[in-house]
Amino acid sequence: MEKTIAFRQETEADYETVEELTREAFWNFYVPGCDEHLLAHKLRKAQEFVRDLDLVAVTDGKIVANIMYMEAKVIDRDGKEHTVLTFGPLSVLPQYRNKGIASELIKRTTQFAKEMGYKAILIYGDPEYYKRFGFEASKKYGISDSEGKFPAALQVLELYPNALSEIKGVFDEGEAYRDLDEKELQEFEKKFATKHKLKTKTQERFTEVLNTYL
Repeated sequence: MEKTIAFRQETEADYETVEELTREAFWNFYVPGCDEHLLAHKLRKAQEFVRDLDLVAVTDGKIVANIMYMEAKVIDRDGKEHTVLTFGPLSVLPQYRNKGIASELIKRTTQFAKEMGYKAILIYGDPEYYKRFGFEASKKYGISDSEGKFPAALQVLELYPNALSEIKGVFDEGEAYRDLDEKELQEFEKKFATKHKLKTKTQERFTEVLNTYL
């Protein structure tokens, strides 16, 4: 029988658990390093962090997945900033993948974001995966990355029709996603048990996506 999955907002008491699961979820995606758990730790301190969209998935009293959102912006040709959302990390423990948990986190939070009045969500991700949620290539909307390019990985979800019809420009996901360095990661990593890398099909697929779409 399928176990029941409950969804709720993350609390302060969950922080270390969520950082552990984020590290576990992404550990074998990256070679040599993984910094998603440090990113999760730092996002919560950022002014742009959206606590109402910081959800965890729980089964049998155990947190098995998490999604975090930040306010980001699109800067138009006149230099005006338009608030949008971005998310990540989206973390699911390996043994709980392919059970629809990540999909449910995305569906719930996109609905909440719409109800909160946000215009759109922009992310960098696998187009083949995110198109199932309605995400489309940013080029359709005239929204580029910081280099003025339209990588296929830059995906856009309008939260209501024509929400971005008057907005074209450059996507800026925010300093929090860029403000990570190796020394900081090495120091933060001391909090966790030693873990060795494994070569996995997930890692191969992730590398393939990066090479194909970015």
